[in-house]
Formats: sequence, structure tokens, C-alpha cells
Amino acid sequence: MTITPVPKTARTTRSASSLAWARRRGSVARFWRSYRTHRAGLFGLGALALIALIALAAPLLVGGDVQSVTNAPGTALESPSGEFPLGTDQFGRSLLGLLVWGARISLTVGLLAAALSVAIGTLVGIVSGHYGGWFSTVIMRITDWFLVMPTLVLAIVLATVMSRSIWTVILAIGVTSWPTTARLVRAQTIAVESRPYIERARALGGGHSHIMTRHVLPNVMPLVLAQTTLGISTAILTEATLAFLGLGDPTVVSWGGMLQDAREAGAVSSGHWWYLAPPGIAIALVALAFTLCGRAIEAVLNPKLGVTR
Repeated sequence: MTITPVPKTARTTRSASSLAWARRRGSVARFWRSYRTHRAGLFGLGALALIALIALAAPLLVGGDVQSVTNAPGTALESPSGEFPLGTDQFGRSLLGLLVWGARISLTVGLLAAALSVAIGTLVGIVSGHYGGWFSTVIMRITDWFLVMPTLVLAIVLATVMSRSIWTVILAIGVTSWPTTARLVRAQTIAVESRPYIERARALGGGHSHIMTRHVLPNVMPLVLAQTTLGISTAILTEATLAFLGLGDPTVVSWGGMLQDAREAGAVSSGHWWYLAPPGIAIALVALAFTLCGRAIEAVLNPKLGVTR
């Protein structure tokens, strides 16, 4: 039986790939060992995991008909009881079911809006920091204009002129909250490109795209990751604000939309606290959890920050 030898180039490529994956696994293991020393970060991660699990299992836990107004199981504005642990809304729907179902929309908006914002900011920051010159100056002046303008006001304008849907809210938040990420990434890009190995890459014929994607982007990704976790909490709060102002999608249930319904039902003046408290506490808890995770990630990636554990 004849054994065909493996070509040397194939063995070299395979060993290089295995080495790269081994390094990645080692980096992830070191990151987790350092992350789990931060008690606040672990609390935030555990809370997020629990809320995400509840949101994913919402169709099984409360069913899809929880949003139905015509088939509401209770009467309007019932106080908390054994049948309805958090009471009912103005239509007789269970607030506990609405709270669980609303987690899906609020988390989806927060994740997608933060991802869009960070993607725009990262692209603008890397391109501006890499090319420099008049091109960078023009981009930074545009960034400064977005930075000094109130993000919420710009988001309200976009949500007003566009159709009322969940995608409009995501777009409105994403395209108005990227300037901070762009400035941070630009500063990091300039610092990375001042290192000697960038000069060697250019001397060896590395083009702009090669340097930005293979050298700059991996070095700014830790900053981007930390900024994403912090941006999600901001996006969730902004979505709740837009929904509370009546600019959200009226066909879906979100925590901000629940607060808007409570305001319209006069829950504040009539003393129906159970209508206001659950969505408000849920928004605050998720925002706090993402903030704790973001601070822990920053502390792991940059120990000089001195974030307490």
C-alpha cells in the first residue's frame, strides 16, 4: 500500500493555522480568567444571561397571544394578585407576560443599534486615522458636528420623518450615536500606526487595506468590544425614550412602549404603580448589567484604568 506524502506547503499552512487557533484559545482563556475576578462583571453577565434566556423562551413562557387586546384574560388595571403577579394593563393584559415579551424587542433594538453605531464609528475612526491629512480633517469636522448635536434630538427627528417601525428606531439610534466611538478608534489607530511593525509592513509592500484590516483592526478590537457593551445600554435607554414619546413601533411590545401606555392610561396620577414600576426596573437593570460588563471588559483589556472589582 502506497502512502502519499503530504506536501510541505500544506503541512506548513496547517501548522500555522493550528498555531493561530491555539493562540486565540489561549487569549480567550486568559481573558476569562481575568474577567471572572471582577465580581461586578460576573453579576452583570449572569443577569444578562438570565434575561436573554427569558427573552428567547418568551413564546414558550407566555405564548404569542399575550399582546392580543381582544383576548385579554383580565379586566383593566387589576392590581397584582395570584393570577396576575404584576397586575394588568389598561386592556386587561398580563403585565408579567408583556414584560417578558417586551424583553425580546428591547434587547434586539439595543444589540442591533449598538452594533450599527460601533460599526460606523469603527470604520470612520480607522479610515480617518490611517489616511490623515485634509481627508481626516473633513471627516473629523463632520464627526464633531454630530458630537455636539444632542443625540436624542437627532434620533427624534429621524424617527419622526421616517415610518414608525422597529427598524426606524434602530437606524435612528445607530446613525446618531457613532461619533464617540469614531474619536476613540481614530486615536487608537494613530497610536497603532506609529509603531515600528507598521513601517515594516509598508516597506514589504503592504497596501492600505492590508494595514487597516490585518494590523490596525485587530489592535482596536478590544476598544471596540468594550465600547459595544457600553453602547448597548445607551441604545436600550434611547429606545425606551423614543417609545415613551410615542415614536416607537405601535405594533410591537417593548418596555418603553409599556411606559408610554401607562402614561396614556393615567397610571401616574391614578396611583397604579404596578403599571409603571416593572418596565422601568427592567430597563434600569439591563442598562446596569451592560454597564457592569463593559467596565469589567475595560478593566481586563486595560488594567491601567484601575477599575474596582
